[in-house]
Amino acid sequence: MLCLFTGAHGTRILFACFCFIISISIPGILQTAAAAEKEPVRFTVSMDSTAAHTFHVTVKYKPEAADSIFFKIPDWTPGYYQLMDYAGGVRNFSAKSEKGKKLAWHRAGKTGWTVGRKDARIVILDYDVVTTRKFVATSYLDDEHGYITPAGIFMYVSGKIDLPAEVTIRPNKAWQNVATGLDSAAGKKFVYTASNFDILYDSPILAGNLEELPRFYVKGIPHRFIGYKLGNFDKIKFMADVQKIVEKSSALIGDLPYKHYTFIAIGPGQGGIEHLNSTTISFSGEQLSSRGWDGMMGFIAHEYFHHYNVKRIRPVELGPFDYDRGSKTNMLWVSEGLTVYYEPIILKECGLLTTQQMLEKYRQQIFNIENKPGRLYQTLAQASAETWSDGPFGRTGDAVNKTISYYQKGPVIGLLFDFAIRHETRNKKSLDDVMRALYNDFYKAKNRGFTEQELRQTFEKVAGKPLDELFSYIYTTNVPDYKKYFAYAGLQIETSAALRDGKEGEKPFTITPMASPDALQQKIFTSWSRSSPQ
Repeated sequence: MLCLFTGAHGTRILFACFCFIISISIPGILQTAAAAEKEPVRFTVSMDSTAAHTFHVTVKYKPEAADSIFFKIPDWTPGYYQLMDYAGGVRNFSAKSEKGKKLAWHRAGKTGWTVGRKDARIVILDYDVVTTRKFVATSYLDDEHGYITPAGIFMYVSGKIDLPAEVTIRPNKAWQNVATGLDSAAGKKFVYTASNFDILYDSPILAGNLEELPRFYVKGIPHRFIGYKLGNFDKIKFMADVQKIVEKSSALIGDLPYKHYTFIAIGPGQGGIEHLNSTTISFSGEQLSSRGWDGMMGFIAHEYFHHYNVKRIRPVELGPFDYDRGSKTNMLWVSEGLTVYYEPIILKECGLLTTQQMLEKYRQQIFNIENKPGRLYQTLAQASAETWSDGPFGRTGDAVNKTISYYQKGPVIGLLFDFAIRHETRNKKSLDDVMRALYNDFYKAKNRGFTEQELRQTFEKVAGKPLDELFSYIYTTNVPDYKKYFAYAGLQIETSAALRDGKEGEKPFTITPMASPDALQQKIFTSWSRSSPQ
């Protein structure tokens, strides 16, 4: 996914953060008894061919009775809503039995290989994966590090996503470290396990001579930050701020649903992918100026909060996945937009933003969406569903004025929902209660995502009344009644356009406090902003 936030002085900063939205409808990270009884698919990944940027992969699979086995590789990484053609990087495919006898095979469609079993008890595959692009959604190998996006490296047996997996990493001989969110196999160096392939595909791997910063614990759970080419910066302060983000985010939801968490810094660049118990982020400490520091903290807050919102609080379409065709949903405004919405709130609670800076971030989002012609053509729900063709920030070229971004409009609608719920409940409830309800009622209680109807029912149950007008802003191009909703929090917003040379120009959407807010308005603003009114 693409994370969008505003730096100092209103500078727009983009991070291409591709959310690896992996299915959690099946049992989670902990190994289940059923999975433990199954023979794992065993992978060995070698990283010797650094000059050729090529991983070598060996697969050992003990099949059930069958004449042939259909192996596949995903065609996309959930969270990055474009087909990636990972199969195009596969070279030198071969198959043999445990006795070394060659097995016949043929290509089966764009992403598949059918292997004849004969009398093999164990089917062994060997193949290379050639990497050409340093990018958060693609694997890459060079003479300094190896980064594995699992969907582009590990084949699965068609129809057997629920099989456990074991991964052995053989780093280049000059490298000392491997970082991943996978569980380590007891007593085995660089050997990792996953209870199913959804978890495997949700667990990137970084190898190299890595640096680990001082770890911290929240509720007794270890959190690590480890990476490649971290650079020079105040590492103690950095980790203190990251710890605050984890503490405030987890306090908002009220649960830490993992047994360890790893921040994996993949080197200089742009982008990040969040996962069930880890996140990969492009990172360089050399870029942490004052503005860069603020931007990085926002980036980390965004990625970390996604392990709740997207990974566990998720639309029903976003898992289990079709790894061939991808998954469309009308609700990326929830998964992405509300994560953008909570980013400034988390930073404010951490003491990393002022109230005015927080307001400015939301003003900038409103400014961006309301001054974009596409707001008149595409609804928020359509922007979510059509991201496969439009891209997360809308189309480019001649069609740029006909689309919008759910990263921009989603947080705006989230803000209006928050103000409305606080107003209707006299500040006894908020959007926070909606997020907790979605987490507890669907992820915790039912281990699944929610439908559009269930989402609306949850919002309205928390608010205690229908929210027809607000939901109309999702499914129509109607302009939100900003003045009404901002007034609930004792705020005024200027929606008139400025005149330039006698013509209407951009609308500034200036936000200011009311001169004489009533008691409820003051209470809502104080609670929402996590501070006293300014």
